[in-house]
Amino acid sequence: MSSKKLLIPAAGFIIAAAFFLTGCDASKQPQNTTGIGEMRDITAVELVKEMKIGWNLGNTLDVCQADRNGDGKLDEHAEEGEEVDETLWGNVMTTPELFDKLKADGINAVRIPVTWRDHLDEKNNIKDEWMNRVQEIVDYAISRDFYVIINMHHDGGGDPKFGAWIIETAKSDYDAFYTKYSKMWKQIAERFKDYSDRLIFESMNEVGFDGLGDNKAFDLLNKINQDFVSIIRTSGGNNEKRHLLIAGYWTDVAQTCKSDFKMPEDTIENHLIVSVHYYTPYEFCIAGSQKTWGSDSEIKLMKSKMNLMKTTFVDKGIPFIIGEYSGGGPAKEFIYFSEYLTGLCHDMGACCFLWDNGENLNRSTLKWRVDGLMEALQRAVSDEKYEVTKAE
Repeated sequence: MSSKKLLIPAAGFIIAAAFFLTGCDASKQPQNTTGIGEMRDITAVELVKEMKIGWNLGNTLDVCQADRNGDGKLDEHAEEGEEVDETLWGNVMTTPELFDKLKADGINAVRIPVTWRDHLDEKNNIKDEWMNRVQEIVDYAISRDFYVIINMHHDGGGDPKFGAWIIETAKSDYDAFYTKYSKMWKQIAERFKDYSDRLIFESMNEVGFDGLGDNKAFDLLNKINQDFVSIIRTSGGNNEKRHLLIAGYWTDVAQTCKSDFKMPEDTIENHLIVSVHYYTPYEFCIAGSQKTWGSDSEIKLMKSKMNLMKTTFVDKGIPFIIGEYSGGGPAKEFIYFSEYLTGLCHDMGACCFLWDNGENLNRSTLKWRVDGLMEALQRAVSDEKYEVTKAE
């Protein structure tokens, strides 16, 4: 989720780890033994169809010093002299056992959002300790045969006063933006260049340029996505053929399906995927003011939005994923919403990734907080024909 949606209260404790601050030195990189692999000769459509149930490791590697409640003050930060680590927003350190649990419950694709902005030196080198930790967690998943997505998350926008830079810099000085963006992606691409096609790079998260007018706004987003593809394709190793995830405009369905949004040109055919998020209606998915979901009009709206993705992208050979979705209300409402969306997308060859900031899977006990959720998602991707119903 972008900083504009960071309204979920964080736990009150901070467990901060002191990092030794150095530049990103290739000689200090850990030896990768789990991610090395060949790129299969398959299309992005075929790759996404192999993804079944998706899940986000939210509020973890995407944490940052931030104004999370939007009052203009830095209200989530590391203690003085300490570095931001993955526990800053209240989650525990990520363990291999977490991925064992996910796999046992039928999840085979994980999105690992990463925020890099608090882990750069003055020359925009990513600090070794952060890059190493990102790789360690990616390896937890890759070694267990997950599909894995990593991105640039809260580097995007929302709180430029405290470190977000993509939106404001791209609008004001594209050359300066490109210098930083390309340097960071080149480092990430270099670290992971030998990983198999189970690892996917995502260009950015929830970025748009409202206020510039549609033509300029979409042109700017399209330019970033095009530069992203070009950077990765020339970065060596398996990146020449890596499947890439292209962020839609604000990752909003309606905006992304406008003709102004363009998928990048690529040096290899059928290796791009488009990413949108689904938080509709806002009152149910984010605000929590709506406690039920599933009226005829709400189901019709969900179907129409997914059909729009189908006609705009899928029917033209471009697969999509729902990179984030979530719901609210009582358990039966949340399950109904999640099962309905997951089933609709699965039938189109798409995969949905549940946004989980720690509220769905208790990462200390490794128990789901909503009984029946995993069983519902497993039904949704089973390829069995059935009518999704709400529990009584």
